[in-house]
Amino acid sequence: MSTVVVPGWTRRRALALIERNFMIYRRSITPLLNALVEPILYLLSIGVGVGLLVGTVPGVEVPYAVYVAPAILATTAMNTAFNQTSFGVFTRMRIEKTYQAILPTPLSVTDIAVGEVTSAMINALLTTIGFLTLMAVGGLVTSAWVLLALPASVLIAYAFAAGGLAVTTYLRDFSDFQYIQLFMLPMYLFATTFYPLSVYPAAVRPLIQALPLYHSIELVREPALGRLGWDLLIPVVYLLAFGSIAMIVATRRMTRMMLR
Repeated sequence: MSTVVVPGWTRRRALALIERNFMIYRRSITPLLNALVEPILYLLSIGVGVGLLVGTVPGVEVPYAVYVAPAILATTAMNTAFNQTSFGVFTRMRIEKTYQAILPTPLSVTDIAVGEVTSAMINALLTTIGFLTLMAVGGLVTSAWVLLALPASVLIAYAFAAGGLAVTTYLRDFSDFQYIQLFMLPMYLFATTFYPLSVYPAAVRPLIQALPLYHSIELVREPALGRLGWDLLIPVVYLLAFGSIAMIVATRRMTRMMLR
């Protein structure tokens, strides 16, 4: 078995790819607006609509919409980052052959990987700011600590952008994206987005707590509700490790695919 030598990267070269991406994005704000439409609909239909029936969340004693909004914010950062490095990168890698045109330049495969993940993190931060603004306007902010959602969204985006990049290297064609949804949608529904972990049987809770979205939601929801503690280091370490491992997998596989 041959050893894959992963080329290094530099900030300057990675910034060149980020600049390239945003030169394209600046032509239209539609992608960012689209990233906000779905979470807003979930917030209105479930957070506000179902919230009128639920009232306050037992054990937390806050209105249901206030409880759900930070979780939807976390999933917004997740989806923005993951979609950019999965569907977007797949298109550039397999269909448009963008990276094949870039590689004869001084940029390496690792520069491309770092640039794509960083671009996704920036976009996730922008959508987080937009959603957080809507939360404030809608009266769903109860603690100033909710501002920690901004750095939290960057970390969430790093984990899921790297994860999306790694997963994309295994996809053969567009039909394979349906397999991603078989994991992403159930995770979105069951990772305590809409109800506390306590509603699950004790035997199921460790499975929920193993999900990356669960840790993402905890990292946003707890400060948003004014609850800070050392236990928040757990999701921080989890997401850092998840993203770093995914980056190693992604860069190795991209190198093998594009330099063979």
